[in-house]
Amino acid sequence: MITRNHVHIDEALKTPQFYLIWLVLFLNVTAGIGILGQASVMIQESFKGTVTAAAAAGFVGLLSLFNMGGRFVWASASDWIGRKNTYFIFFALGAVLYFLVPSFAASGQMALFVLSYCVILTMYGGGFSTVPAYLADMFGTAFVGGIHGRLLTAWAAAGVAGPVLVNYIRAYEVAHGVAKADAYTMTVHIMAVLLVIGFICNLLVKRVDEKHHMTDAQVAKGA
Repeated sequence: MITRNHVHIDEALKTPQFYLIWLVLFLNVTAGIGILGQASVMIQESFKGTVTAAAAAGFVGLLSLFNMGGRFVWASASDWIGRKNTYFIFFALGAVLYFLVPSFAASGQMALFVLSYCVILTMYGGGFSTVPAYLADMFGTAFVGGIHGRLLTAWAAAGVAGPVLVNYIRAYEVAHGVAKADAYTMTVHIMAVLLVIGFICNLLVKRVDEKHHMTDAQVAKGA
């Protein structure tokens, strides 16, 4: 999946690969950032009377550390296993963990609850740091900076969609009589579905068609 050719910024926007990777980043970030924004309230409501506000703040701090660490670990791992395989892990493992988290909360298994979200947040950070290399593999290195800049619109969109989705679903559930401790169950299951969709998008990513490649003369001219 690593090309030796180069694709111009404008030409990259004409390829299905760009939009598939856009969706891959958007779905991965949406599933991570939405939960990060509600982490403190979520753990307090999931373990009512057990987790204090101070402990919940510590949980948020822990998630932030795993988010940061995931950027180093997963980006490095992708050099060995490939970018596409790395995202397969993100989506498959993330979906499984999101489906399991409500049962961990219901059974009072706080350690597994915390560990699951820590792993999920490593993949949120890892997805953000791995995507530039994914783009370089697909479109070459000559214009990867500009292509990455345009792809970051996915991150911006996810930064809005993730928190809004989580907050709206929680408010809807509570307004319809669902206990606050259970109000996140549907939310995390929807996040799992988003990751399954992301898995499919990543699966569809193929090599860029040769018609989009630049000639050596074009690369030399930077046009």
